[in-house]
Amino acid sequence: MFEHISSTANDTVKLLRGLDRKKDRQETGLFLAEGVHFAEEALHHGWRPVYAFADAEAADRPAIRDLLGLMQAAGARVLTATQKVLATISGRDNPQPVVAAFHQRLTPLADLAATGRRRYVALYEVRDPGNLGTVIRTADAAGCDGVILIGTTCDPFSVEAVRATMGSLFAMPLAAASFEEFVAWRDAGKVRVIAASMRGAHAHHVANYGDRSCILMGTEQSGLPVDVEEACDELVRIPMAGRAESLNLAIAAGVMIYEAWRAAGYR
Repeated sequence: MFEHISSTANDTVKLLRGLDRKKDRQETGLFLAEGVHFAEEALHHGWRPVYAFADAEAADRPAIRDLLGLMQAAGARVLTATQKVLATISGRDNPQPVVAAFHQRLTPLADLAATGRRRYVALYEVRDPGNLGTVIRTADAAGCDGVILIGTTCDPFSVEAVRATMGSLFAMPLAAASFEEFVAWRDAGKVRVIAASMRGAHAHHVANYGDRSCILMGTEQSGLPVDVEEACDELVRIPMAGRAESLNLAIAAGVMIYEAWRAAGYR
């Protein structure tokens, strides 16, 4: 039997509810992940759970009970709760049967290997958590080796960003760096940086991605600054036939990511 909580005034409930605020995530080093799939992915990739709340009725199901046992064995404080408590924690009227809190994890940029055949994605000051989460999910789907956040970006551990990753957050190495640190890493590993830009000289499908490449995408509103573009190895454009002025950042990143994968022979 697990400890049961029925009051939304409980201190642990308040702690987890506060994780929708960046300030609270920074102070605690924790973030929320909602749903059985997220919990399973986190455990599979060795992420450390701190708390796990489960719907009291769902906890009687063998699959959920086994998952909670694994969470407990991994160090989590496991609790059952009412639907009202889970709704309070998640901020949703129809919460998932399992809501967990994990320690945040970033990979040092120096630990992202720049040898052999590698493909990375870098996002320069991305501001939309939905776009960020979707790019992480796409990078995972296309077998990229990591995602690099450059400069002042939105929080990858926000509820919105985590939801958009659909669990890929736990599988994809994620680093944060200044642009100067990124350039030094690129230079040391001889990684080709290809950026999507309105100033691109040619279409993305004829770019030279090489054995080690990094797709660089700019902000949703203004793209990449001129000095950042000038530091890239190649600027490309994504052709458009209609009247739309631009593509959504996550869509554009997806086009670039899959083109780099195609150029590598889908290896």
